[in-house]
Order: sequence, then C-alpha cells, then structure tokens
Amino acid sequence: MSVQQFITKHMDDNRSEYERIAKQIWDTPELRFEEEQSSKTLADYIESQGFNVDRGIANIDTAFRASYGSGAPVIAFLGEFDALSDLSQVENETSYSPKIQGGNGHGCGHHMLGTAALAAAIAARDYMVENNLPGTIEFYGCPGEEGGSGKTFMAREGVFDNIDTAITWHPGTFNTVWAFETLANYQVSFKFKGKASHAAASPHLGRSALDAVELMNIGSNYLREHIEETSRLHYAITNTGGISPNVVQPEAEVLYLMRGTTVQKAKNVFERVQKIAEGAALMTETELDVRFDKACTNYVRNHTLEEVMNNEMAAFDEPKFTDEEKALAKKFYDTLSESEQQSAVEEVRKVSSESLPTDLPELAIPSTPGEKRLAGSTDVGDVSAIAPTVQCYTTCYAFGTPMHTWQMVAQGKTSYAMTGMLYAAKLMSGTAAQLLHHPEKIAMAKEELNEHLGGKPYECPIPEGITPTKISH
Repeated sequence: MSVQQFITKHMDDNRSEYERIAKQIWDTPELRFEEEQSSKTLADYIESQGFNVDRGIANIDTAFRASYGSGAPVIAFLGEFDALSDLSQVENETSYSPKIQGGNGHGCGHHMLGTAALAAAIAARDYMVENNLPGTIEFYGCPGEEGGSGKTFMAREGVFDNIDTAITWHPGTFNTVWAFETLANYQVSFKFKGKASHAAASPHLGRSALDAVELMNIGSNYLREHIEETSRLHYAITNTGGISPNVVQPEAEVLYLMRGTTVQKAKNVFERVQKIAEGAALMTETELDVRFDKACTNYVRNHTLEEVMNNEMAAFDEPKFTDEEKALAKKFYDTLSESEQQSAVEEVRKVSSESLPTDLPELAIPSTPGEKRLAGSTDVGDVSAIAPTVQCYTTCYAFGTPMHTWQMVAQGKTSYAMTGMLYAAKLMSGTAAQLLHHPEKIAMAKEELNEHLGGKPYECPIPEGITPTKISH
C-alpha cells in the first residue's frame, strides 16, 4: 500500500470523528489563552489514541504536547484552536446574522487547523508503526495565535528545541504549498496617567491622558512616511478614560502593533513609536507606562521541505466538491465587494497565473521559488527560526473569502470546509511519511535554515518576565 493509499484510508475511516472534533470546537469558540474546552477536546482525543500528553507546558494552561515514539527524527505538528471576538455568526447563513450578539467566532478556521494537524499526527504515527520506521511524532496544542503569539511564548521556554522539523497548515480559499515569508511584529501597550478635573470650571488643573493618546497617534501617523515601505503600524485605543466629556480624562491607553520584515526592523519601529509616546507624555505633563504585550518572528520558508510537500500534493488526488457545495460557496462569494473579489485574484497571482473558479477551487498549485511576502504575521515564524518548517493552504472556504469575517465563520461547518480540512491532513501526514523514509531530507532542510540564519541561534523577541495576556486583561 502506498503512502497516499494508507493515509487516504485513515482519513476516510476516521472522517466522522475528525469532523465531530472540528465542529465541537467551532461550537465553543474561545479567545486566546482561554481555550480550556478546545484544548481539552484535542488533548483528550489524541491521548485516547495512545499518545503521551503533557498539559500546561510553557506555563500556559491551554498549551500541551502529545508524543509517540522515541529517537530521531522528531517530527512535530502544530495545531491552533483559538477564536476571535465579536465574530459570532449562524452557520451556513449567507447574510450577516450573529448567533450571539458580541460573541466569539472562528473567523480564521482554527477549529479546523488544530483538528487537521491532530489527524495528520495520528495518521503519521500509524504509518510509522505500520512500516516499523524509527522516529517520534509530536503534536503541539498551540493557544493564543490571534494577537497572543502563543508559540513565541512556548519557544521562549524551549518547547521546540528538540524537534527536527515542524509541519502545519492554514485553512484557505485555494490549494497550495505555503510560499510566503511574513512580517515580524511587536505588540506594546502605552498607558498614560494624568489628573482629573472639571473640564469647564478648572481645566487648567487637569492633565489629560486622552490628549496624550491622541497626540501620540498623530505623531505615529506622521511616522508612517518615514518607515520602510514593508513595515506596518496599527493601533487601537483600548481605554479612552471614561464617557464624561466634562471630566478631564485622568487615564487612557492605546495598544500598538508594529511590524517589520525582521524582528530587528519591527523593534526599530517600536523604539521610534516609544519616543513619540514619551514626547506626548512630556507635552501633556502625564505619566507614561509602557507594557510589552507580545511579539513574534518573521516566517522563514524552507524550500527543501516545500519540495517534499509539493510532491505529496502531486501524488494525492485533488479534493472534489459537489454541485450543491459549489452553489452554496458561490452565494458566499457573491456577498463580497468588488474590491474583495479583485483582491482574491491578486492573491492567487502571487503564486500562480491560473484563473480559479469563483466557488471552490479544486486545483492544487505547487509552491515556486522566488521571494514572496505577506504583510501579516504568524507565530509559526518563531518555530520556523528554530527548526525547518513547512505549511500548506487548502480550499475550505469560497474563493476570496477574507479572513476574520462573518463569511468565514458561517462556512466553518460546511461539508466542503471539512473536505478541505482532511485534504490538508493528508498533505501534512504524507509529508511526514516521506521524511520518515528519507531523513536525509531533514538534514538538508536544517542546513538550508542554518544558511538562511547565518548560523545565528534563535533569539526570542519576547523578554523574560512577560506573560501571556488574555483578551480581558
């Protein structure tokens, strides 16, 4: 039995269970570092399948490691399971319809991300045992990707130091092997403390923290002209100091997310923004408290592993969708604006000249050489700077569906989303199977990573003493 036949049979035999797990996590969307039910669902299941599970690793309650086997190579699968706030949506509904007003929702497909990685780990383990191959299969439950950089905190604690390679994926709107670098980022909160006073009777006695936030934001917006084109700067005012306009606001806070093509470049932007904050505090005679929230490293591509996954993508059958599934997907596509639809076409152009259908693309697109970069960030980047890492991207949503939207939440339990999820699991476990047969590929991948990093060891961008922050902090 070939690798592909063995893994396809595994996924077919266990499809109902993997669908159940993904849908259960979709039904209980939990925010970063609060994923108690989701983490338990995944950890309990893989433990029931014979893996040894170590829970609460890296001092994070919802992080865990599941392991089977011993010795090299150590192949790790990375799974996420956190949701997003304010994205509650009724499943399969093609218009905006919150299930719970202000509730959470899986607007980035992490209910499937963790499930498919778990499925791939179990299938790879089964293949390893069936073929009497040496090695260790590990599955990492990685919380807090959305704005929390859970993997970066885990990396700081040395969780990934002993793995030989890492494999993961992300739900998407077409099928390809991930071929993008990403941006590193720093997320830092700036809190100003002033002095309250009556805004009409004695404004001269007050010191406005909100003025400090606004002056800081103005200064930072002027800074945009003087940072590299590839850098990014975003902010959200998290505390305006109250709702009474006749009170000089005594406190206010703003959260900044600063990105660059490397950790050092992201840090450079942060240091300039911090000077602007200090200037705003000086102008308003307020006190400034800078609180480091989180950071993550830019993703490092590994062409050696991409070639292995490309070969698996060519070897497995492409996913097939029914006319009914395509019709539903087309309804979701039609809810998108013209600019969103055009953006989807441009996204595909980064990796292929193919014209894809506007429902559910079935075509498998291999990765290609050449520098490609996304403006977003992922904490998978920190793992990729420790061990060679590879990812795939598969059709789970209607073409063009933007991430972090109600449309993505609504499609999260569809039959076509489940098909895309299990296709990703096949590609990941197939890649692992080939690496078990050909450990020299891992050695080549490690050499490539070392050359890319110039022999420099990984340095975590999150300082010691900083702890993961929940949304409700």
